[in-house]
Amino acid sequence: MCGITGIFDLRQQRIIDAATLARMNEAQHHRGPNEGGQHLEAGIGLGHRRLSIIDLSTGQQPLYNEDRSVCVVFNGEIYNYQALIPELQALGHVFHTRSDTEVIVHAWEAWGENCVQRFRGMFAFALWDSTQQILFLARDRLGVKPLYYAELDDDTLIFGSELKSLLAHGGLSRQLDPLAVEEYFALGYVAEPRSIFRQARKLPPGHTLLLRRGQPVPPTREYWDVRFTLNNPLSQEAACAELNDKLAESVRLRMISEVPLGAFLSGGVDSSAVVAVMAGLSEEPVNTCSIGFDDPKFNESAFAQMVADRYQTHHHLEVVQSDDFDLIDTLAELYDEPFADSSAIPTYRVCQLARQHVTVALSGDGGDESFGGYRRYRLHLREERRRALLPAGLRRPLFGLLSQAYPDIPWAPRVLRAQSTFAEMARDSVDAYFHQISVLRQPLRDRLYSREFKQRLDGYNAREVFAYHAARAGTDDPLALIQYLDLKTYLVGDINTKVDRASMAHSLEVREPLMDHELIEWLASLPSQLKIQGDEGKFLLKKAMEPKLPADVLYRPKMGFAVPLAAWFRGPLKARVRTAILGPRLAATGWFDPGYLQHLLDAHQSGQRDYSAPLWSLLMFEAFLRKVVDAPSVATPFPTSP
Repeated sequence: MCGITGIFDLRQQRIIDAATLARMNEAQHHRGPNEGGQHLEAGIGLGHRRLSIIDLSTGQQPLYNEDRSVCVVFNGEIYNYQALIPELQALGHVFHTRSDTEVIVHAWEAWGENCVQRFRGMFAFALWDSTQQILFLARDRLGVKPLYYAELDDDTLIFGSELKSLLAHGGLSRQLDPLAVEEYFALGYVAEPRSIFRQARKLPPGHTLLLRRGQPVPPTREYWDVRFTLNNPLSQEAACAELNDKLAESVRLRMISEVPLGAFLSGGVDSSAVVAVMAGLSEEPVNTCSIGFDDPKFNESAFAQMVADRYQTHHHLEVVQSDDFDLIDTLAELYDEPFADSSAIPTYRVCQLARQHVTVALSGDGGDESFGGYRRYRLHLREERRRALLPAGLRRPLFGLLSQAYPDIPWAPRVLRAQSTFAEMARDSVDAYFHQISVLRQPLRDRLYSREFKQRLDGYNAREVFAYHAARAGTDDPLALIQYLDLKTYLVGDINTKVDRASMAHSLEVREPLMDHELIEWLASLPSQLKIQGDEGKFLLKKAMEPKLPADVLYRPKMGFAVPLAAWFRGPLKARVRTAILGPRLAATGWFDPGYLQHLLDAHQSGQRDYSAPLWSLLMFEAFLRKVVDAPSVATPFPTSP
């Protein structure tokens, strides 16, 4: 895995400052501690930090074609590169390395913009074609690898794998985007293509951006989307057999490495399935890494041990204390944007553990979205069945009025929460799912924001992110629709962001076999009843894995990578969270209602309400303001893990 960065003069061919490019590149040293390289010519500069995985001796970047007219810097892996090399050689291209990076330059020469259609992998790259004076940026289909860019006031475009690279340039404005702040407090992350800074953008997954000198920055171009056709006629038995074949192929491709390789093993279905398949493909015992917690309510290491014992892996377990909250400021610096998923803490720790033993780790990320594993999916389907009992034209006004007539009693048992139930019945499918997954739901955000901040929003609501993707989903199947929404939002903005930054902080490459785009396309062709049957999620995956994994692993309740926030904010973090949330930094924004901030703290710390999610979101936002927005204009590199 690597880090890429660059500077492009959009209008002229001004000399690129080598020291500025070097500073941007060095800000991402943790992403590639093995080597660094630059390409400089009039009007363009490319930088690269390398974590050596494949072709250790000759895979240095920037990498060029035969006459050095095409240059690329690349972050990721092209898993099918070995199949593409002979095809490109047959077209007359000469290879000088054994790396997947060189495939990109020759694929560009052969197929132009459509080269990305031929790549199977996780990637973000920048390619410079000096003959055509074109800079071509591309990002993989599922957004596993990040890519930020910004058009500056001096007609310069800068880009990088992380925002800290753009900040190190010195020309990026640190003015925050209020719409991104609204997305953060609703979702826990800033959704693509927005970034927390008004001037910077994220290249969306499955998109490219082609820039020609002397022309305006064009819209990004989408080259891939998934379609939930649900029309595959396979029987359950045939689907299980085909799934096993596809999993084996996906895992095999991701086991290509010239450095030590292993896997995360949480004890959940997804990571256990990956380890089981790896064990069947490997002649040597698989290296596996697990994090346990000293609090049994959050500890599933015993289930990981079951799988490790079954496949006789080289298993590494580290028990983390349940008060492991010293990472707050570290995470704020690492993510560059406010990020409210508290499981970033154990994710950081398991990456730290894995890097002590391997350089590449396979994970089970993406399984919940594609196989239908989240508990919220089953809850949503139950609500959808209730909503379907009445026509929308009658249901919405009727239950909308009832929800206003009955008081909100959030602390009461669910059966007595009439206002909440009526409100659920009044919503359409997209509204209902957005409400369900929101970290801070609409009524809470309405009370949290100050009048001034609401004016800045000018009516914008983060629900528009979901509405945009829902309009393009191409399906009204209740499960398929929300799977599509998660693939476009939560998987990219939360899961992939969390794992990329946590792993790169320790110079660890993480590969996700369950995010193989061909596997996802195939799963999207299967009917929804193969994913959820009754109250059983991941139905097909569990059936396929029954010969390979213990029933206790497959059919136990999902636990997740949680941390005890509620207890922290009433105990060891009580003073810290109060100081941060009522302190001068949040107050200086003028964006939050001071009385409501006080209410959140008092109600939570008295035990009256559980406000751990909004408090954590505010705590991480305050840390972001201090550690990123208020940081020196020239950023210092994030420290590489020892």
